[in-house]
Amino acid sequence: MDVKLVTQDRELHKMCREIVTNLPHQHCSFSASTSDDGEGEADVFLWDFEPHTPRLPDIDGNPSKHLFLVHRNDLPLFRDRIAAAEARIFLKPVRRATLEVFLGQALAAYRDREAATTTLRADRDEILQCLIETNLRLQEYDQDRTTFLARAVHDFRAPLTALSGYCGLLLSEPLGPLSENQKEVLRRMQHSAKRLTRMTSAMFQLSVGRQVKRLPDLRPGDIRECLEQALHEITPFADEKGIAIRVDLAPCDLPLYFEAGQMEQVLINVLDNACKFTPRSGSIDIRGYPFFRERRMSKSSLPPAAERRWRTTTEPNTYRIDIQDSGNAIPEEHLESIFEEYTSYGGGRDRSGGGLGLAITRMIVDQHDGAVWAENADSGPMFSFVLPMFRQEPLYTAEQLDETVTEERLSNARC
Repeated sequence: MDVKLVTQDRELHKMCREIVTNLPHQHCSFSASTSDDGEGEADVFLWDFEPHTPRLPDIDGNPSKHLFLVHRNDLPLFRDRIAAAEARIFLKPVRRATLEVFLGQALAAYRDREAATTTLRADRDEILQCLIETNLRLQEYDQDRTTFLARAVHDFRAPLTALSGYCGLLLSEPLGPLSENQKEVLRRMQHSAKRLTRMTSAMFQLSVGRQVKRLPDLRPGDIRECLEQALHEITPFADEKGIAIRVDLAPCDLPLYFEAGQMEQVLINVLDNACKFTPRSGSIDIRGYPFFRERRMSKSSLPPAAERRWRTTTEPNTYRIDIQDSGNAIPEEHLESIFEEYTSYGGGRDRSGGGLGLAITRMIVDQHDGAVWAENADSGPMFSFVLPMFRQEPLYTAEQLDETVTEERLSNARC
């Protein structure tokens, strides 16, 4: 099966490529272009619709092979330009799971295309179209729910920040001396308020991050400083459980470009997760070291000469952070799903915790063109992520970002 994507969105290109590459069929191939250069030959077309798109395909002949990714605000314009009522639409930002299901169904149809009769194919296509229409409505409801959640969470952050500030004010004793027991109570209150603030910030970023395109402010930084700040936030919680934290960071010869605040959030999220599931008197080991990451997909259909990132050297091209705790192993079938939004695998030792911290971690790392994953090692679960090392200036900085999101979309997503 041949899949073609027409988009100018680098993140969408990366996600579709990963999905197609990992489809369970050796004859799947993927191609992409930044503009409509003629439909060419493909079994499935994915069209990333934008208002300035010059031309849309004629889908009357075979609407089942075309899928359009459309922002909710652009639906009226899209329907004006595509008169066909049976156009298949997914709302942007499209979820990975949604695309996986659609492409999986397309692959199943491709497999039995020769065996099925015309009538069966027509019935199947009609059912699939009904499901897609239903999914479109569910996506609209989901976006309404997400917008409401983002606004509610935004309102939570202000009183939590004030509560933490008042605790700090009392601890500094400008209003009078406090006993040691009173200070300990205030410290615990402040620690809890900070944890709630981090949770609400993660929920807010997770809600708004999918709707507003944002590239990180890449600047040269020291990952050790980010880790020290994260440990400052996490240490009180670790001390309560008597958890020993060991750190071993090797120096990095090449500069790392990242947004310091975002990277601190990643480390806090992973460390908070590790503290939560590490038993009392357990341990957490943090290692950092230069690492070679093979960026090509393991099942890529492209030959080496056509792969832009093909390299023969194994010289380190990323910096890797491993955070391993002494908690219980994660079920193998859930090592990937724990990074999904609002998902859990049930049971009393659910690592996802509702999918907030780990989901926001993956979103931030993906924005930095890195990767994050989990695995079970001999001593316990290990969460790892990598950041690219640049041998030259990064492709963009905050001052060079191309503003591709209209003010109308920003205002709709702001809370």
